[in-house]
Amino acid sequence: MSQSERYQPSEEEIRGLLKKLDEEAEQSGYHLNPDRDFVFTLMEGLLVNQNRFGYLSCPCRLASGDAEDDRDMVCPCDYRDPDLDEYGSCYCSLYVTEKVLRGEQKVGSIPERRPGREEREAARKERSEVPATGTGGSLPYPVWRCRVCGYLAARENPPEVCPICKA
Repeated sequence: MSQSERYQPSEEEIRGLLKKLDEEAEQSGYHLNPDRDFVFTLMEGLLVNQNRFGYLSCPCRLASGDAEDDRDMVCPCDYRDPDLDEYGSCYCSLYVTEKVLRGEQKVGSIPERRPGREEREAARKERSEVPATGTGGSLPYPVWRCRVCGYLAARENPPEVCPICKA
C-alpha cells in the first residue's frame, strides 16, 4: 500500500475544508447539507482524493486520476446545479437547496448524470473543433440575468439565489 492510499486527513484539515467550502457556498447562494456528520465524511473523502490525485474530486464518483478527464467532477462538480434544480441536492448530497435546508423537501437517491468516458471524449472533441466566431449564435444553455446586479448564468434554470448580490 502506498503512502497516498493510507492517507488519513486530520480533524483540523477536515474542519478547515468544511469551513472553506461552507463559506464559499453561502457567499455564492448555495448551502451545504445540514447533516454535519455526513458532511464531515464527505470532507474526509475530498481530502483523500486531493492527496491521491491532486484535486478535490467528488468522493462519490470513481476518479480516473487524469485531471483533464475528471475536470467535470471536481467539487463543486458540473452536475451540481442541474441536480439541485431537479432533486434538491447534488449527487453526493453535499450541496442542498433552501427547501431541503428548511426541511420542506427530503433528499433521496440522485441518479448519475455524468456521461461515460466515450461520450465525454466525443463531446470534448466536438467542442474543440467548433471555431470561436464571437458572433453569438445558438448557445447550449439559456442565459439568465439577475435583475438586481446583472449577473449572467448560462445553465438550464436560473440560480436559486444570485451568487453575487444574493437577491
